[in-house]
Amino acid sequence: MNKAIIGKKIGMTQIFQADGKVIPVTVVLTGPCPVVQLKTVESDGYQAVKLGFDEVSEKVLNKPELGQFKKAGVKPQRVLKEFRLNSLEGLEVGKNVTCDIFKEGDKVDVVGTTKGHGFTGVIKRWNQGRLKETHGVGPVHREVGSMGAIDPARVFKNMPMPGQYGVERVTIQNLEVVKVDVERNLLLIKGAIPGSKGGIVTIADSVK
Repeated sequence: MNKAIIGKKIGMTQIFQADGKVIPVTVVLTGPCPVVQLKTVESDGYQAVKLGFDEVSEKVLNKPELGQFKKAGVKPQRVLKEFRLNSLEGLEVGKNVTCDIFKEGDKVDVVGTTKGHGFTGVIKRWNQGRLKETHGVGPVHREVGSMGAIDPARVFKNMPMPGQYGVERVTIQNLEVVKVDVERNLLLIKGAIPGSKGGIVTIADSVK
C-alpha cells in the first residue's frame, strides 16, 4: 500500500450530486494520526510506519506503551497501528498524517470489526431454515437438525452450529471516497463499512 490512516466510524448519511443523484455514504473521522515510529529494512528487516489515533490521558496506558510515545515526542494515543508502506517518503516521527492524503474519487480498502451478536442460533448465524412445525417433530423448530450420518459416530469439523456471532475483522475493498473534509478531518466513503458507530477502522488505498 502507498498510504493509510486510522479513523472512527461516525455513522451514515447521504449526499446529493449535481445531477440530483443520491449517494449513501459513511462518515469517518480520520486523524490527525501522529507518526510514532518509522521502521526500515536496515533496522527492522521490513518497511513500515506506526500511527497513533485518539489522544488519551497517560493514566490509561501502561509504562511500555507510554515509552513509545515519549520517545517519539507524541502525546499518548488510544489506538496504535502499523502499516507496511511501499515508501516512507514525506513521513517524519512526530508529524501528523491527515485525511488530505486522499482525494475525491480514490478507491480505498476499509478494515473494521463487525458488530457483536453474542451466542446466536443457526438461523441467524448461518441462514438455515426452520424445521417442520408439525406434530411429532419435537418442541424445538429452530434447532440445528441433522448433523451427519451415524457411521462416523462424531460431528465433523466446520459443521454449521450455534455459537459466537460477530466481532470479526472484515475488509471491504474498492470503496470510493466521495468527499474529503480537511477542516473537520472527515472522509465520506460511498456505501457501508463494517462495525458500529464509534468503531475504529483503518483506511488504505485499494490493492486491486
